[in-house]
Amino acid sequence: MGSDSSSCCSSNNSCCSPRAEKKIITIDFLYLDLSVCERCQGAENNLDKAIDEVSGVLKAAGFEIIVNKINVISKELAIKYEFLSSPTIRINGNDIELEVKESSCKECGDLCGDDVDCRIWMHEGVEYNEPPKEMIINAILKEVYGDRKADTVKKGEYVLPYDLQVFFDGLNNK
Repeated sequence: MGSDSSSCCSSNNSCCSPRAEKKIITIDFLYLDLSVCERCQGAENNLDKAIDEVSGVLKAAGFEIIVNKINVISKELAIKYEFLSSPTIRINGNDIELEVKESSCKECGDLCGDDVDCRIWMHEGVEYNEPPKEMIINAILKEVYGDRKADTVKKGEYVLPYDLQVFFDGLNNK
């Protein structure tokens, strides 16, 4: 038999099963400085390792991973991204750490010429200066397969945090 141009999978795909839409995971890494800040450097390194470890499984499950690395260099960018503390990792808009805790950050203080606090991370009851790779992997998997709605914190109106105000004012005054 010759080919029939009206068969199921010809130009008219009305009888074929629809192709699944690509599921997207967007990871935003927001930071103040990667040149000297050890917290930002460590967070980026652990994020890259975590993505390397989970990307094969997620791609096999039909997910596309988009990573945005955003250097927040001004008050305007901090306001645009509703930046709370450096560094920050968000998966599909959800911060991987629900509570922002901070401690003094010498490197960022040296950058701006003032005392500033940067983010610390709590994972399984232990405090870290950078998010552990395991914490990031768990957050990615929870976003994909878990019920993140239960973890969502209701956001109020954004106000630039004091430490970020001090940081950007210090940079501008240098």
